Amino acid sequence: MTKKPLNSKDAITCSFCGRTEEAVEKLIAGPSVYICDKCVSLCSGILEKKSTPSCEYVILKPKQIKERLDEYIIGQESAKKTISVAVYNHYKRIAAQRSGDKEQVEFSKSNVLLFGPTGSGKTLIAKTLAHILDVPFTIADATTLTEAGYVGEDVENIILRLLQAADFDVAKAEQGIIYIDEIDKINRTTANVSITRDVSGEGVQQALLKIVEGTTANVPPKGGRKHPNQEYIKINTENILFIVGGAFVNLEKIIAKRLGRSIIGFNSSEMEKEVIESTQKSLLLSKAGPEDFIQFGMIPEFIGRFNSIANCNELTLEDLTQILTGPKNAIIKQFISLFHLEGVKLTFSIDALHAIAKKAMDAGTGARALRMILEDLMRDLMFDVPSDSSVKEIHIEKETVLDGKPPLIVRVNNAESDPHEADRAITNL
Repeated sequence: MTKKPLNSKDAITCSFCGRTEEAVEKLIAGPSVYICDKCVSLCSGILEKKSTPSCEYVILKPKQIKERLDEYIIGQESAKKTISVAVYNHYKRIAAQRSGDKEQVEFSKSNVLLFGPTGSGKTLIAKTLAHILDVPFTIADATTLTEAGYVGEDVENIILRLLQAADFDVAKAEQGIIYIDEIDKINRTTANVSITRDVSGEGVQQALLKIVEGTTANVPPKGGRKHPNQEYIKINTENILFIVGGAFVNLEKIIAKRLGRSIIGFNSSEMEKEVIESTQKSLLLSKAGPEDFIQFGMIPEFIGRFNSIANCNELTLEDLTQILTGPKNAIIKQFISLFHLEGVKLTFSIDALHAIAKKAMDAGTGARALRMILEDLMRDLMFDVPSDSSVKEIHIEKETVLDGKPPLIVRVNNAESDPHEADRAITNL
């Protein structure tokens, strides 16, 4: 601390905030500069905040992760177990690295590949996982990616999206999750070497290799293409968990062909019948191996970076029915809550739920069709009910779903007067 010189006519002030010596408790002198105790305290707070790790995560056990996934995702038991173990091992590996134990065995990175029909829950599993772990998460579409130098999106832009999701906290982004959808669309167009460039197929797989395995990526802060004079943000992808998903249409045929060849000479007549004539896709897809994905058009180096491979089975009628009401954020629950806000009780009969699930199954787009069917079914009701204060209850029956019959309505003016009148008040909208 310094005192005001006796021969000085000018008041000494803090060089940062401008406070005078009388306005502060202490004023520290430096080479031709001064700083007050208030500015020192403020700077200390900033430094402490920066040095405090902002990327500490609670590591849930595999069973705990699966239990949380069960709250939102119906079925897919094998996929949920596989991804729960992979995620636990991934973040356990990060924790082991932080311990600083040099004798600790190094764990290899465990990325995840999810495959299965459209609407089977691949993207939902990844989204729910990020929500459970409370880590930065982003979704990228593989079909928009191209090799560097071609019209399209560089693979580094995927890392930029994760950085944006982490509010540009690099340390936090370096432990996030990236989900790349439609990964099967970047397969090689042909197994033979071609003189033309496959810029959105094998070329993208090659470009993804290093960031998936772990490297320091130079990310353009504003996205877009790179240019020599641009400043980059350096992000280490070693601890970023990559999950890729794809439908891999007709993969079961490749598996059946492989199994058919491999069993020749070993009671082949019975086993070939089981393999070739089987209509259960899930049975064949459960036997998928790296060689099948390579035959599909993925390069060996890319598939080799995904230690965990999980199959999302095609949803059954029972699964689709349960999806309507089972999960925490089930679609039926959402519609019931919407009508509850209008003071209306909405109910669905069991037969109506089965009918909705059957229509979704016939559509062939999995769980995605459920919302489309319900939105179409409830559109007129959602249009009319807010303007009709007399509506008390709405009952959706099977005939409403299948035949377009108007739903049954209970109106409040009759319901309060006489029970028999209430029965007669059930009318068509």
